[in-house]
Amino acid sequence: PQRACVIPVDGVAKGQTIKTIEGLSADNNHPLQKAWIAEQVPQCGYCQSGQIMQAAALLTNNPNPNRTEIVEYMNGNLCRCGTYFRIIKAIQRAAEEQVALSNND
Repeated sequence: PQRACVIPVDGVAKGQTIKTIEGLSADNNHPLQKAWIAEQVPQCGYCQSGQIMQAAALLTNNPNPNRTEIVEYMNGNLCRCGTYFRIIKAIQRAAEEQVALSNND
């Protein structure tokens, strides 16, 4: 993933797509969005879009990460409220849901 804050719009190559948090799910029912709510992750909300999009990239690359892999992948996304433990729990919950959903297919 590329962070929007450091990539100018004209820096996106033709044929590439940009996915924002709104693109995760048409009905806001993505496993990460549901897990964020269930684990009561947001406090001030300032970092949430970036945290969720980073977590989405993690789960795309590694559908069943362990705690260490989550911490390493999310390193660099700062949360000024310190909700890191809830973020980790939410990612674990979303990963479990995605695995369960894929097993039902």
